[in-house]
Amino acid sequence: MKGANFSFIVVGMTKSELIARLAARNPHLYQRDVERIVATVFDEISKALAGGHRVELRGFGAFSVKKREPRTGRNPRTGEQVAVASKRVPYFKTGKDLRDRLNKEAVKAAGLAPPESSEDKKS
Repeated sequence: MKGANFSFIVVGMTKSELIARLAARNPHLYQRDVERIVATVFDEISKALAGGHRVELRGFGAFSVKKREPRTGRNPRTGEQVAVASKRVPYFKTGKDLRDRLNKEAVKAAGLAPPESSEDKKS
């Protein structure tokens, strides 16, 4: 598209970057200890989900497992119908605090007025 001005900002964080940031914010901890802590947290969340349990981190969100029913899919190359078995998939639902923070930052970045909160409407 000639003349189009696209600006894509792809920002992500890998596990290694998370460990580096946590180690930088906690200089009293060795990086290898931070690595163990992060690995342990992820492992415990994974074990809980594998056991069918829900993991709630108040204010951040909740991890759970949902069951996908069997369905008929399609092979994209041949167009042939394929039976897809039921499976369990991880699901994440954001907590209210995280959702509010994300929306506040999005509004700020867009230069828009913040949405009215329920407290503002009471006045």
